Amino acid sequence: MATARSSSKNSGSSSPKPSSTFREMIPSTRIRVLRTVDSLRAWRKPHAVDQRIVGLVPTMGALHAGHLSLIRAAARESHEVVVSLYVNPAQFGVHEDLESYPQTWPTDCAALRQLDRELADDGSNLGRISAVFVPSTADMYPSGFPGQAVDSKGSFVSITPVGEVLEGASRPTFFRGVATVCLKLFNVVQPDRVYFGQKDVQQTVIIRKMVRDFLLPVDVQIGPTTREADGLALSSRNVYLGERRRKVATVLRRALRAAELQYVEGGARGREAILGAAQKVAADTLAEQMALALENRVTYEVDYISLSDPETMEELSEVDPKKGGILSGAVKMLPVEAPQPGEDLGHSGGPAVRLIDNIILEPSSTQGEDH
Repeated sequence: MATARSSSKNSGSSSPKPSSTFREMIPSTRIRVLRTVDSLRAWRKPHAVDQRIVGLVPTMGALHAGHLSLIRAAARESHEVVVSLYVNPAQFGVHEDLESYPQTWPTDCAALRQLDRELADDGSNLGRISAVFVPSTADMYPSGFPGQAVDSKGSFVSITPVGEVLEGASRPTFFRGVATVCLKLFNVVQPDRVYFGQKDVQQTVIIRKMVRDFLLPVDVQIGPTTREADGLALSSRNVYLGERRRKVATVLRRALRAAELQYVEGGARGREAILGAAQKVAADTLAEQMALALENRVTYEVDYISLSDPETMEELSEVDPKKGGILSGAVKMLPVEAPQPGEDLGHSGGPAVRLIDNIILEPSSTQGEDH
């Protein structure tokens, strides 16, 4: 999920300020700013009566081009588009970066204002951005601040076993928090369609499973990963990288592409051959960095590189060409070891940054299409 700071622990000086008026708008737009569950439900009710199609784009703010592409997709298919901006504490672990997560309310508003003008000029859209939902944690979690420890008590949604592997193994409370907040958002907004990005591929599998298993009347739409010119997947966390680490951050994308080529062009179907190509790129790149002086090098740890089933995320020993598979991975870009005077280390001083990415190995009829 893909910021307005909404944690009750730390409101943040750049977060939107509370407002008692239901008529608050993003300046120079028609976009309502709705800060409570009650105000969102009051806004939603007449649209249900009028049978207007409502699309929801859930985000944690710090909007980038990937988010905007999802909003464009929603506007093409929905009369009313709601964008939620909520930093969900339940999907952060106890020692993760909740307190330092980027707070960019002014720039988020500017991006939405510019995008809404673009949508207004495009007659092919069914609708535009109608509302931004910026709830407080007290409103989203009425029983109190949600537990972030694995054994926390509370009302949570767990989607297993798919939520326990890969990202779920590394971050055991993450998908519990994602599923919980998404179910809450779906209950409040009651969208006809929801929009997520392919970059968070395991999240898309989990959301689809939750919608199916809980019989939710929601159509889940998945947009392709938006990338920088060099292939790096856009992420709100990229602001932590700084200049030096940003140059090496494409290693995961290059590793996954090497594995994809083994499947698409090399004809490999077995796990060892496909993943071996990715692991070689990751290892060779790290060796090149370790040969550099401290003041020049970048270090990282590979969390996992996976070849999994497209429906269950279970590891595959061999790809069935009729079904395809998912190549995915995560690397942790470690803090710069020897910062130089005046060096751009990134947001919050350049802490460790965990990057994820994936490539879909399409079934044989559509092999070669890159996501």
